[in-house]
Amino acid sequence: MSASTFRFDNTYARDLQGFYVPWKPASVPSPSLLFFNQELALELGLDPEVLDGPEGAAIFAGNQVPEGAEPLAQAYAGHQFGGFSPQLGDGRALLLGEVIDRLGRRRDIMLKGSGRTPFSRGGDGKAAIGPMLREVLIGEAMDALGIPTTRALAVAGTGEPVYRQQPLPGAVLTRVAASHLRVGTFEFFGARGETQRVGQLADYAIARHDPDLVDTTDRYLALLRRVAQRQAALIAGWMNVGFIHGVMNTDNMTISGETIDYGPCAFMEAYDPDAVFSSIDHGGRYAYSNQPLIARWNLARLAETLLPLIAEEESEGAVSKAIGQATEVIDAFPEWYAAALLNGQREKLGLQGGEGGDDEPDRALAADWLTLLHQHGVDFTLGWRRLADAACGDEMPLRSLFPQPQTPDAWLARWRSRGESEGGPALAGSERAERMRRVNPAVIPRNHRVEEALSAASEKEDLAPFRRLLSALRRPYDETQDQAEYTEPAGAEVTACYRTFCGT
Repeated sequence: MSASTFRFDNTYARDLQGFYVPWKPASVPSPSLLFFNQELALELGLDPEVLDGPEGAAIFAGNQVPEGAEPLAQAYAGHQFGGFSPQLGDGRALLLGEVIDRLGRRRDIMLKGSGRTPFSRGGDGKAAIGPMLREVLIGEAMDALGIPTTRALAVAGTGEPVYRQQPLPGAVLTRVAASHLRVGTFEFFGARGETQRVGQLADYAIARHDPDLVDTTDRYLALLRRVAQRQAALIAGWMNVGFIHGVMNTDNMTISGETIDYGPCAFMEAYDPDAVFSSIDHGGRYAYSNQPLIARWNLARLAETLLPLIAEEESEGAVSKAIGQATEVIDAFPEWYAAALLNGQREKLGLQGGEGGDDEPDRALAADWLTLLHQHGVDFTLGWRRLADAACGDEMPLRSLFPQPQTPDAWLARWRSRGESEGGPALAGSERAERMRRVNPAVIPRNHRVEEALSAASEKEDLAPFRRLLSALRRPYDETQDQAEYTEPAGAEVTACYRTFCGT
């Protein structure tokens, strides 16, 4: 293997000693390459011709550690469903190292499913093919939708089974991320009272994700603000495509603002604010409509770890001031989220801006549209997409989604009136429709299609359905004949009982 295949520059290993355990991936009997992301490889400055074959399979399965890699298991804690676990860490993942991509961005290269580590807590550290391919499908779909996300570079089969409720074919995912710093990473050291290490971690995070803050005063408060703003934009993006993460624990919230860990996640079909798909979320803590609330709760946990740094000294006055400053950031989150959500909703509605600087009419218009979808069980994705058809005068596809075609009449009249009231040159209906089709997808990872693809791969070693679905998900705004089978929801009898599971 050429030494230049990966050009590692491993700042986490170099600058944060004591924040991880050096470790090696487990060897597997028969590595094979099931998926390789050539586009992402080129973006990372890698050679696809070298990696898309047996040599790549050996690396991506963990049998060969590429030159320059420094495999390590990261330490972190986390609040899981509200309860604090002081030590979690990478129980089945290893950070191989970091590369600088063609745009000058630092990116983590991590193996997932590569065997036991000191953080495995009794688990086998392995992964099955289904959950790893799910991460490919959902991550690539999110990327195509323009939502910040970790991405899959490769999935390698291991040639050995993993044992869950039944034996399943094993696999290892190679994940690429802006970093794997989590709220839980800060909690690990904050809970131990290791303020110096929290400061070291915060300085590292600032240098990596917010370098303009390095020499500023109040940089730790500014870091909290930046993370909160990134999360506000991220969660708004989720909400505007109907995505439900399913397990928004603090160890699954990144400092970078990327979506991470596609376990019991799903895209909503019939619009329901209370939708929950995760089999382990019995109380609906991470339901669709709760996601902004949970994001704020998680950010408050980050704020708690940063308080000693924000205060700079332990005096009562300094601590009180720091609490007040951090609270202002946490209290500002709903406003940042609401603004990001409304910006996205305006684009989805084909609107260009608020009337006279007043956001409330547009916020009410969007809220009433969602209420209409909810009351009549309309598919979230198709409702928005067919609204684009209505923008250019073709209303029947939209009306056919409702039990009675005249149901949306009053709302449609308000929407048209709002569009006509916009200042500047009036948009032609076809132009407004085209704008809407660029932000309202026709194709999402429909749950039944995802399960079909994963079942075929796991049970029949047939990757063709996975590849066809992946190709469609990478073109979410194309409503063409070859995409048609991926645009339609499953029947109510399927969606009513659909559940997802953690990929452990």
